[in-house]
Amino acid sequence: MFEGIEFLNKQFFWLFLILPLAVFWYIFKYKRQTAELKISSLKGFKMTSSILPVLRHSLFALRLLALAFLITALARPRTVDVSSKTKTTRGIDIVMAIDVSASMLAKDLKPNRLEALKSVASDFIKGRPNDRIGLVEYAGEAYTRTPITSDKAIVIRSLRDVKYNTIIEGGTAIGMGLATAVNRLKDSKAKSKVIILLTDGVNNTGQIDPKIASDLAVEFGIKVYTIGLGTNGMALSPVALNRDGSFQYGMANVEIDENLLKEIATSTGGLYFRATNNKKLEEIYDEINKLEKTEIEEFKYYNYQEKYRPLVMIAGLLFLFELLLRVTVFRSFV
Repeated sequence: MFEGIEFLNKQFFWLFLILPLAVFWYIFKYKRQTAELKISSLKGFKMTSSILPVLRHSLFALRLLALAFLITALARPRTVDVSSKTKTTRGIDIVMAIDVSASMLAKDLKPNRLEALKSVASDFIKGRPNDRIGLVEYAGEAYTRTPITSDKAIVIRSLRDVKYNTIIEGGTAIGMGLATAVNRLKDSKAKSKVIILLTDGVNNTGQIDPKIASDLAVEFGIKVYTIGLGTNGMALSPVALNRDGSFQYGMANVEIDENLLKEIATSTGGLYFRATNNKKLEEIYDEINKLEKTEIEEFKYYNYQEKYRPLVMIAGLLFLFELLLRVTVFRSFV
């Protein structure tokens, strides 16, 4: 009955304690005012039956009911309709540079490094509704898979289609991947520009030195978070091709140029992370999500609708109805 209704002055509900006291007083007073006459026989009296003496107690019931409505009205019931409007005051442009070399098919993360990354990165994208995000792929060379856009459906669909292929030249060109990501962000008007650079190897090819690419990021005010992906030690990795073109797997040493990744992150104002398993990878993206917060200004509008007026009207009508009965139907009893 009172769903969605709040009471502004709840302290008035204590007045309901008056009602049982009023009932007790009415019963006590009624017994004292009722006269008794003892006679030996009723044969000399004409007997008539009337329900009015019983119904006259309804006058007191009407008064109690009116008081109950009046107390509830004093508690000031009202409904509250809250509407909010948000305004993004500081947007962030993010480019995710993803290593898609063959080593990303290693199975030290489940089901493999690339699929684990896609799952975690997808959740990260969904959690950034107010930012623009783009994707860059790189192996021996780099290219933009998705320009920065606010359409998260496009980014997630594009991310889902990221996979190892033989079209891109083999190897790991960290400098090329970083430089391509910088190129996507250099003309951005966002107040904060971020690159999340992920790799599972060392820079062994490419025409751009990673240090030059990081200097470009600094020049354009771009912060770079670097992630080294892979377990410590040995991992089940692609080591050769079978005749049918599928990979042959074997144990291989996990080699990540952590010093380079740390240097890139430090020089650009970012951080370096090492993801050795699926859980750690999730924690890293959660940490980056917390570090790079978009400032949002929220405006709330409250619309109050007072509900006490109908209760006061009902209480008044009950009092008038009681008074009317007293001076008409029950006039001879009161």
